[in-house]
Amino acid sequence: MVLFNVSRVVTTPFGDQKPGTSGLRKKVKVFKQPNYLQNFVQSTFNALPPQNVRGATLVVSGDGRYFSEDAIQIITKMAAGNGLRRVWVGQNGLLSTPAVSAVIRERVGVDGSKATGAFILTASHNPGGPNEDFGIKYNMENGGPAPEGITDKIYENTKTIKEYLTADLPDVDITTIGVTSFSGSEGQFDVEVFDSASDYIKLMKSIFDFESIRKLLSSPKFTFCYDALHGVAGAYAKRIFVEELGAQESSLLNCVPKEDFGGGHPDPNLTYAKELVARMGLGKSNSEVEPPEFGAAADGDADRNMILGKRFFVTPSDSVAIIAANAVEAIPYFSAGLKGVARSMPTSAALDVVAKNLNLKFFEVPTGWKFFGNLMDAGLCSVCGEESFGTGSDHIREKDGIWAVLAWLSILAYKNRENLDGGKLVTVEDIVRNHWAAYGRHYYTRYDYENVDAGAAKELMACLVKLQSSLAEVNEIVSGIQSDVSKVVHADEFEYKDPVDGSISKHQGIRYLFEDGSRLVFRLSGTGSEGATIRLYIEQYEKDPSKTGRDSQDALAPLVAVALGLSKMQEFTGRSAPTVIT
Repeated sequence: MVLFNVSRVVTTPFGDQKPGTSGLRKKVKVFKQPNYLQNFVQSTFNALPPQNVRGATLVVSGDGRYFSEDAIQIITKMAAGNGLRRVWVGQNGLLSTPAVSAVIRERVGVDGSKATGAFILTASHNPGGPNEDFGIKYNMENGGPAPEGITDKIYENTKTIKEYLTADLPDVDITTIGVTSFSGSEGQFDVEVFDSASDYIKLMKSIFDFESIRKLLSSPKFTFCYDALHGVAGAYAKRIFVEELGAQESSLLNCVPKEDFGGGHPDPNLTYAKELVARMGLGKSNSEVEPPEFGAAADGDADRNMILGKRFFVTPSDSVAIIAANAVEAIPYFSAGLKGVARSMPTSAALDVVAKNLNLKFFEVPTGWKFFGNLMDAGLCSVCGEESFGTGSDHIREKDGIWAVLAWLSILAYKNRENLDGGKLVTVEDIVRNHWAAYGRHYYTRYDYENVDAGAAKELMACLVKLQSSLAEVNEIVSGIQSDVSKVVHADEFEYKDPVDGSISKHQGIRYLFEDGSRLVFRLSGTGSEGATIRLYIEQYEKDPSKTGRDSQDALAPLVAVALGLSKMQEFTGRSAPTVIT
């Protein structure tokens, strides 16, 4: 057994290490500065309760992006230096964000140990590589992201840090499953490398009826395609979809994890998942090849998902509503009923209508999965989702991209349980259109203006807040832009009081609510590593079944014109068009 010594290394604060709702994200070159990562990790250890550090078990893994291997070695040595008992690492340093949550909640070590937290190494859907993004976030013993009370302490610690603790361990081989043991002044320290997928697969098999999904995927009527965008979902795709569920290996796209995501942008939307979009018949050029019946994509750390039918896009807002509407009959885990449902504020109100019709508890929360986690820990919420391609349930405390795909496959399997041997296949498009007929349609789009000058973005938002003081002035501007748009009846900045812990979250997005149920929402997003991202959300509700089949962009064009004019988007940003339209 290798002996190690602990040393205290003198350091100085950086001052720019404030973690957002998704942790700390910066360019790789920033993280590579001497002591930059070490300062953040030590500040986190110092912010945690002592029992979560000394003698504790820590998970350290991520989406495999560039700099992850170096970071795992640095954090492992610091864990030993800070008196932790063991570190668990997914093989090759790979664990999806939902799998980390599952490992914290479900995994038991050979000696009976349980993890008390995790460092997840990811910048989510942001690009990877030497000149791109890296990120780190801490998840707690419930498997969910650290609450504001902890992240605020971390940030305060980063501003005053003077030293960090580390051990003189050799680098650990993270490519081979097994335990490496070391000995220090406080006793033994173990690094266990374990299979990245087995704990997560076991959990999925306890939630879904894999046999019914296997029957669907083996039917000649049903074709399937899954794109991991060279993210960590590739470490799970073959094991689940091919080995467990019998899909053809040729149905997997970009399922080899790469540290630069193959040079692509691992964001599962119509803009960046180009290969899948083309294969599903939604590309700009028409292909003579018949598209698959079902397609799905994941982001870099596999917590987001995009669902597609043949030549048909399912909005994330519709997706969570349809999962909730069908969960009890199609997914065994929910057979006893749903405790409640929740969505983030910018997400369309499609889920609200389902909740009202099914008499379910409903919650509208700020953007950030920790708000859902509080509801779930209190037994108030079973299914939840965000318009930003995040969907999940109370099986873990993170959004879960592969879970969402399995949920859709379960619904398709249930709807087609008597059709696979004969009769017409119920398609993704059929399910969505039938849902609109029953519940109405929420026409919805999101415009993202990425890497906008931060000062200009703040000015635009301030101007929108100031405008809210006079609805008469707002409606004068609106009618001047588009006379046939409904009247604005309410405008505010969304504020949320958590029903579980009573905490209040202010300034969570600027809302303009119209008489006919339409909404405009403006938010500054914190998921980029530089500049600012302005997100504009536009929604219109249509109950008339004869009017639910329009093209979304055509239906929303009047409201889009109002949103751009009201916000003076081009004047403030210099942009004549958004970076991404979803």
